[in-house]
Amino acid sequence: MSEPTFSDRLAGVFLPVTTDFDELTGDVAPVSFRDNLRKWVRQPIDGILLFGSTGEGVLLDEDEKSRLAGFAREVVPAGFPLLAGVGADSTRATIRQAKAKAAQGVDGVLEPPPWYFGPSLSPAALAAHFREVADASPVPVLIYHMPKYTKVLLEPGLIGELTRHPNIVGVKDSSGDIKRLADYTDACGCECRLFVGNGSLLYTALELGAAGGIVAVGLIAAELCAAVVRHFRAGNGQLAGEVQNRLTLLHKEIVAEFGAVGLKAALELLDFNGGAPRPPLRPLTEKERQTVVRAMHEAGLLDRVGQPAGA
Repeated sequence: MSEPTFSDRLAGVFLPVTTDFDELTGDVAPVSFRDNLRKWVRQPIDGILLFGSTGEGVLLDEDEKSRLAGFAREVVPAGFPLLAGVGADSTRATIRQAKAKAAQGVDGVLEPPPWYFGPSLSPAALAAHFREVADASPVPVLIYHMPKYTKVLLEPGLIGELTRHPNIVGVKDSSGDIKRLADYTDACGCECRLFVGNGSLLYTALELGAAGGIVAVGLIAAELCAAVVRHFRAGNGQLAGEVQNRLTLLHKEIVAEFGAVGLKAALELLDFNGGAPRPPLRPLTEKERQTVVRAMHEAGLLDRVGQPAGA
């Protein structure tokens, strides 16, 4: 029996991991970064994404990303998909980033559209950008649709066209728009793997035909995300829906409300390394932190306020 291909392994729950920073210098903190990765890869997940929105990727220098990608590859087992976010305003710079990440051992790259000129680019110009990157990238490319930050809407027709490129193997849709997700599923057909980026929509996305989720809420609730996928695949929609309700609470109260900053606060409550974000982002206020604590308690992650469930 042949070994699974990279595309075969693009399914299930992927975690868009946070990036750790030294409290005194503000530099990246490789030791705590690797410590977190070791804990995450022992959980029931299917892959890791570096330098996404939750990983504060746009706030990292390119040499930092290259070093961290190398450190991650040392920790993440061979055969376990390791993706990395790339993206710049120029096609040339995006290609350079993709080549650098590939040299550090990542298996694929996640690429958003260029954001500065992106909203005014024609569909043909966007298509040319993605194709040129895919042509030059040594590793497969997934398209990242995140209009909240890029202000670029990728229409289903464009997605369908792009995913027929042999080196564009997937799409992550973080729009939160169910209709668009369904349209992407139809547009892609069997040409690519579609991932949802909104943790509150994981079960719905699976019903629509998505391969899985690259969901930030999984950083604090990997077992719940895995349970949704497991129950769905077993045909038990009721159980999948019940678990999804807990995930939806966590996503809305922590991920949607506070982003990477809220997740870092939540991780500290679960004995992961969280720490401060990189400026201009700022840590949560104490009032905001209590909102995170309450949400985790209500979702069953903390059995007492401030204590991990089972502690």
